[in-house]
This record gives sequence, C-alpha cells and structure tokens, in this order.
Amino acid sequence: MDRLVSDFLMFVATIDPVGTLALFVGLTAGLAPAQRNRVAFLAIAYSAAILVAFIGVGQVLLGSLGIRLEAFQLAGGIIFFLFGVQMVFGVGAGATGAAPEPGHDVAVFPLAVPSIASPGSILAAVVLTDNRQFSLLDQAMTTGLLLAALALTLVFLLLANRIYAWIGDAGATLMVKVLGLILAALAVEMILGAGSDLLLEMHPPPG
Repeated sequence: MDRLVSDFLMFVATIDPVGTLALFVGLTAGLAPAQRNRVAFLAIAYSAAILVAFIGVGQVLLGSLGIRLEAFQLAGGIIFFLFGVQMVFGVGAGATGAAPEPGHDVAVFPLAVPSIASPGSILAAVVLTDNRQFSLLDQAMTTGLLLAALALTLVFLLLANRIYAWIGDAGATLMVKVLGLILAALAVEMILGAGSDLLLEMHPPPG
C-alpha cells in the first residue's frame, strides 16, 4: 500500500496538475467552454498514449543498453530531486514558457508535451515499471496509478477557470511548491535505496 501511495504521488508531482492548470488557463483564455473541454480531453489522451508507450519502449531501451536498474534509479532520483528543487524555488517541473506556433494544436504542444508528458513523468513511468524489479501485476497496477493521476489532471483542466479563480496565483504557487517538496523527498528515498543496492552489489557482505 505504501508503494502504491508513493508511486501515485510521484506521478502527480511529475505531471504537476497545478502547473499544467495555469498553463491551460493562459492557452485557452479565448476559447469557448466546449473548445476548452475538447483541448483538455485531447491533451490527456495524447499524454496517456505517450506515457503508456514509454512504459513498454523504455524497458526495451534499458535492456538493449545493458543499463543496471540501480544505476537508472540513482540517476532518476537525482533528476527527480532537481525537478523538486526547481518546483520549490522556481517554476513547476511540467510547466513551460514556450508559446505555440500559429496553427499548432495546443493540446499536443505545449500541453501534452512537454507539460503533462514531461521528462519527469516519462522517467517516472519507466522507473516505476521496470521489468527486472516488478511483476506484470505490479506494472499493471502502476499503469493504473498513472492513468488515475492523468484523470485527476483532466478534472483540474475541466474545472480550470473555477479552480484558478478560487486559489489565484498565490494558491497555485503554494500548491506547486508543496508538490515539489513531496517530489524531492521521494527522490531522496529513491537515491538512498539505489545507492544502498549498488554498494551491496559492489561490496557484498562476507559469508
């Protein structure tokens, strides 16, 4: 149960629904409600397809490169920690200040990529479903948690204007910082666990 909660929080923190909400409000300010909802549904659909694809492709890539799970977890933990620090002291991990070019579908860029299906959430999808550590049932449950985090993000987007009017800029900033702190703490746990496993592998106990 603890791992499920931890995995869900990892996905929520890396997807960053609050940071995505702020971006969504700015990008869809001139659209009718029906158009905003369509953009929200498409952004989540594109993101789900990308992240679920990386769950499969990422395993093949790691296996072909011969990268040890512990090394990948250690690198991932460091990156997650940096994302968390950025969220606490700067902008959200998933947010982007890039403006879409005219004629581009904002549901694809910058909402799906790189905001929702961000480098952090892609990395989380790969790390938390590694074939060498988790059974197919575990991976299926983790995929379900990913989809649950995306569903939560969809709710945020569908209610974006109401939520943003209620919490305002200050509330959104505070929530992003709290998510960043949670992500940094989870990252430290990942770093300590991977580092301990690597030390045991390099220096096994006698006997």
